[in-house]
Amino acid sequence: MSTILRPGACVEMAHGGGGLATTRLIREIFARHFANPLLDQGHDAARLDPLPPGRLVMSTDAHVVSPLEFPGGDIGSLAVHGTVNDVAMAGAWPVALAAAFIIEEGFPLADLDRIAASMGAAARAAGVPIATGDTKVVERGHGDGVFITTTGVGVVPEGVNMAPAHIAPGMAILVSGPLGDHGVAILSRRQGLEFGTAIQSDSAALHRMVAQMVAHVPGIAVLRDPTRGGLSATLNELAEAAGVTMTLEEAALPVRPEVAGACEMLGLDPLHIANEGKLVCICPPEDAEALLAIMRAHPEGAGAVRVGTVGERAAPGTPGLLRMQTLIGGMRVVDWLAGEPLPRIC
Repeated sequence: MSTILRPGACVEMAHGGGGLATTRLIREIFARHFANPLLDQGHDAARLDPLPPGRLVMSTDAHVVSPLEFPGGDIGSLAVHGTVNDVAMAGAWPVALAAAFIIEEGFPLADLDRIAASMGAAARAAGVPIATGDTKVVERGHGDGVFITTTGVGVVPEGVNMAPAHIAPGMAILVSGPLGDHGVAILSRRQGLEFGTAIQSDSAALHRMVAQMVAHVPGIAVLRDPTRGGLSATLNELAEAAGVTMTLEEAALPVRPEVAGACEMLGLDPLHIANEGKLVCICPPEDAEALLAIMRAHPEGAGAVRVGTVGERAAPGTPGLLRMQTLIGGMRVVDWLAGEPLPRIC
C-alpha cells in the first residue's frame, strides 16, 4: 500500500531533502517503475559488467517538453527514446541509462507516477535498463512541472566508425519515414488545435533497426536523428562539417498530408519541424537499396525513402550547402531554421 500516492498529493520540498520523504518517493515511484537488476544493486553508481566487446560511447540529453503529455507519448517515454537514439546514431548498442529528475514543488504525485510508469515501460520495451538516477525538488515557481535529463552508455561494434568526415560526393541521403509528426503533435496539444485528423508523435527507439543496418553495411558514413531544427538543421550541420553540397528532391520528401496541411495553415516548413523517431542515413550509393530494405522491415522504418544526394565538395574556405530541387524544377537553398517556432519540443 503506497504511503505517498494519496488523492491530491503533490511533490513537497521534503521530497528532495534526502530524508524519509525522499526515500519514499524513490521507492514508491521510481524504483517501482524502473526496477531491474542494475538499479536494484542499490549503489550511487551502477556496475555495468560485463559489457559486450567494442568501444564505449556516451550521450546525454535534457528533456523540457511542454506539454508533458502529448498524442503518441509523454516526457517519460521521450526521455528514454531520445537518449537511446542518440547512442544508436553512433552505431552503438545502448546498454544502460541514467535519469535525473528536477521536479517543481506542488507537482501532482499522480502525474509523476504516470510519467515514471511510461518511462519504465519504454525502457523495458527497448531492453535498456535505467541503472541509476537522481531526484531534486525546486521551489514552486522555479520550475515548470518536471524536467528529465537522461544519459546513455552504449558499445560500438568493431569495424563501425561513422563520422561526418566520411561523407563523400555521390553518397545517398536516406530518411526512415515521414517528417514532422512529433513537432506538429506537440503543437496541436499545446495550442489546442484541431487539424481534422489525429497527428501522433513519432517517438520511438531505433536501436534495433540501427543494429541491423550497421551489421549489414558497416560502411555507413553517418547516422543522425533529425530532432530540434528538423531535417534542414541536421543536413546543414552535416554539409558544413563535411564541406559538401547536398541536394534534396522535394518530390521525394515523405510528409503526411495532415502534417503538410497543418504546416501550411501555420506557415511552417516541415523541413524545420522536430522528429523523435526518425533517422537520417548517409551511405555509399551502392548500399542505399539494401539499407532501405532493412529499414522498411521494421515498423519504425516502414516509410523509408531516398531523399537526396551528396554533391560536390565546397571550395576551400566555403561552408557546405543544402539545397533542394523543387517540384517546379527550380533549385532553392534550404537554410538553417531562424528563430524557434516550436519552443520546448523535446
